[in-house]
Amino acid sequence: MTLQETAPIDLLTPSGPMRTHLFRPAAPGRYPGILLYSEIFQVTAPIRRTAALLAGHGFIVAVPEIYHEYEPAGTILAYDQAGADRGNALKTTKPLAAYDNDARAVLAFLRTYEFCTGRLGVMGICIGGHLAFRAAMNPEVLAATCFYATDLHKRGLGAGMSDDSLDRIPEIKGELLMIWGRQDPHVPLDGRLKIQAALNAAGTHFTWHEFNGAHAFLRDEGYRYDPELALQGYALTLALFRRKLGEGDQRGTPTGSTESKH
Repeated sequence: MTLQETAPIDLLTPSGPMRTHLFRPAAPGRYPGILLYSEIFQVTAPIRRTAALLAGHGFIVAVPEIYHEYEPAGTILAYDQAGADRGNALKTTKPLAAYDNDARAVLAFLRTYEFCTGRLGVMGICIGGHLAFRAAMNPEVLAATCFYATDLHKRGLGAGMSDDSLDRIPEIKGELLMIWGRQDPHVPLDGRLKIQAALNAAGTHFTWHEFNGAHAFLRDEGYRYDPELALQGYALTLALFRRKLGEGDQRGTPTGSTESKH
């Protein structure tokens, strides 16, 4: 399905305007919506390609800039030590409530967006995996994919580094897809077991996949990228979203194809 990127919009939040990037199928009609959360580096080229991939499979994708209170609109942090240091510093500077307000703002936009069916899912990578986990606590979220969600096991998200994400698991009513790399030092085995135990104790509807991969294996830049694992992760994600969110009004006709006359 061909797609188009529309002009970014600035959604209003209690902590100021939040630049949000939109990707959607070019074919007319309405499609399910996905809130896509980036890594700490904000909306980088790999994140844009992930958004384009999802949109090309028939979804409206909204990608907010997670540090909009602290960086000018459009800021992209580099995949280097300085970028990582800045992203990690902001991760524990921003209040937890501000992250939650951001999620509600994007979901509210998608729910009423003219090209969206109103059926919503979330996906996130790294810190975005944790933010997607929290966004799934909103009742309108039917499905969520979390790629190697950082700090979830150690309650390390937000100012004060004492988040309540594990405590609020019973609020998650949709289906979760949790994807991990066994060689990821940010979420070691004991941390993964702690998260899985909490999900089981709450009776959460979830599936759990661990691959032999490093942190950031989904990112298609850098030495840790694993295209085979990325392909499997995307396939699992698309299967979940299609099953829980459905398809849009039209699937579109491939460019250059002709209708059968038989």
